[in-house]
Amino acid sequence: MHAELVNRIENALDSIRPYLAADGGNVELVELCEDKTVKVELIGACKTCSMSMMTMKAGIEETIKRAVPEVKEVIAINTN
Repeated sequence: MHAELVNRIENALDSIRPYLAADGGNVELVELCEDKTVKVELIGACKTCSMSMMTMKAGIEETIKRAVPEVKEVIAINTN
């Protein structure tokens, strides 16, 4: 079950990576916690972009939750 969820999360991230890459950024899955919280790390330009929290909530989190409704929350471990 855990591996299947991780695979679905990675597929969701793959669907938005081209948009992040267009602006010089990316996102990596760090951890899927037991409580179905997903931890991601914004990398490249996404790490320092002033819009990174909006990208995180409206883009990354929304995409993951749409593809994997079991996910309760998505947290970026390296945003301010």
